[in-house]
Amino acid sequence: MEFAELIKTPKLENVILHRPFNEPVECALCITSHQLIASSRRTERDELWLLHSMVDVVERKSYGNGGSITLKCKDFRIIQLDIKGQEDFSNVANSIECLSNLDDPRLLFPFYYPCNFDIVEDGWYAFQIEREFSKIKLFSDAWRISYVNKNFKVCPSYPEAVIVPKSVSDETVIGSAAFRCLGRFPVLSYLHKSNKAVIMRSGQPMVGTSSKRCKEDEKLIKTVLGSQKRGYIIETRTQNLAQLARSKGGFEMEVHYPLWRRVHKPIDRHSTLLDSLSKLIEACNDTSSSADKFLSKLESCSWLSHVKDVLMCACLVAQCIDQEEASVLVHGAEGMDSTLQVCSLARVILDPDCRTVQGFEALIEQEWLQSGHPFSTRCKHGAYTTPSSRTREQSPIFLVFLDGIYQIYNQFPCSFEFNEKFLIMLFEHAYASPFGTFLENCVEQRRQIELHKRTVSLWSFINRPEMLEEYLNPTFEPNNSVIWPSVAPQSIVLWEGLYLRWSIPQTLRTNVLSAITELKNYEKELKVKASKLRRHLLQLAIKNKPA
Repeated sequence: MEFAELIKTPKLENVILHRPFNEPVECALCITSHQLIASSRRTERDELWLLHSMVDVVERKSYGNGGSITLKCKDFRIIQLDIKGQEDFSNVANSIECLSNLDDPRLLFPFYYPCNFDIVEDGWYAFQIEREFSKIKLFSDAWRISYVNKNFKVCPSYPEAVIVPKSVSDETVIGSAAFRCLGRFPVLSYLHKSNKAVIMRSGQPMVGTSSKRCKEDEKLIKTVLGSQKRGYIIETRTQNLAQLARSKGGFEMEVHYPLWRRVHKPIDRHSTLLDSLSKLIEACNDTSSSADKFLSKLESCSWLSHVKDVLMCACLVAQCIDQEEASVLVHGAEGMDSTLQVCSLARVILDPDCRTVQGFEALIEQEWLQSGHPFSTRCKHGAYTTPSSRTREQSPIFLVFLDGIYQIYNQFPCSFEFNEKFLIMLFEHAYASPFGTFLENCVEQRRQIELHKRTVSLWSFINRPEMLEEYLNPTFEPNNSVIWPSVAPQSIVLWEGLYLRWSIPQTLRTNVLSAITELKNYEKELKVKASKLRRHLLQLAIKNKPA
């Protein structure tokens, strides 16, 4: 395909650009194969560079001789272009619509990105499993690297090398994989240094309506316990959903896994989350709302409830590991979404290394990129897509995880080497990026299109000293302890630096939110006082009631 076929009007003068916190400005518009560039003759600051892949929705409003094009972006920005001339208006809108919806990843900007910096450390090879395993061997000799998934023949969504119990053979692993959803057999996610308890993750067991069992799977999971008396299976679906799934999958039968206690901690996924995010962004963009109305919308969208649910589940896993010294197996259905959220957040709570820049990047590589989270599918669209144009597979799973990290960071701001900007940067690159790191859905797909040869890694760009400086936390003090975030409703706060950054200027944001918070607390106090007054009046009425 030739990009020129999709660009009927490559350059256009006298376009009026509207964007957040800027006065409308007349500019020249240039549409390239991968970017939209709007530049003003007035000053260099009035310039916009926007990747087509960042555009979520293109809306048109035609009038007389021309029209307005509204670009709603995956990073929650809204940009408007006023264009004179019906033909140019139509050509520009058609071009952006086509170029923002390319399906072949090899046509995206990462494959055309002109690397203009010296690569000090190649990010494609910075987080090899052998390096992570060398840290585990310092504290336990009960594990090994298995290459049972060579050429991705056992589990297409896993990497070729995984960490499994040392005493378990590859044949046992293969038997377990045949019993687990999508072949996602239990693998090591984290080993707690102080007591050797571990977090494992997997897909659901394919028990079915006939209550099938698998001796290899039972052996693998039993081996994980070692000398421990018990373990926990944290199921991220409700018991009813797990029961309903038995036609395709199911859950571990206690009679076959007697040393493991199953706990259901339901976490919403897929379309529920995207609906919730859409309502959240709609509320954040409505700057005309009163404080009462905004708080009502914030509560009704349930976004903070979703974040709280994931964080509560992660805290439960961390509690099992650190306080009960019991190992944990986490899974939902496929083990690609809520499972990864919970394991990753639990690791950040437990492991101080995951709160450093390098450690957090390694966490994202190991728990997300190499573990088969389908980034290309989940992040294809964002908050602005209409329900009719969404698919069930599109969901802000990774954003919920980042929001969970922000909640912990907000409560322990000195325990993280990186800052809030670092998390926002990761969110943006997951949805649209000049780098190849978040392209495709698993390691096998990335290998097939040779991402490591043909694109630059985000980590290569970020980890240069001159770039990293922007993302470091100046208040960082290494904290080697387990940190326990509060999951009380009042402790889970709106991430204003992300969700409000295009609707309320940063200088006003803190004052607005503090005022809303104060109002919310005042309302609670009034309710408490009213309740006490009602009780007092009731007691007086009973006391003075005629005999």
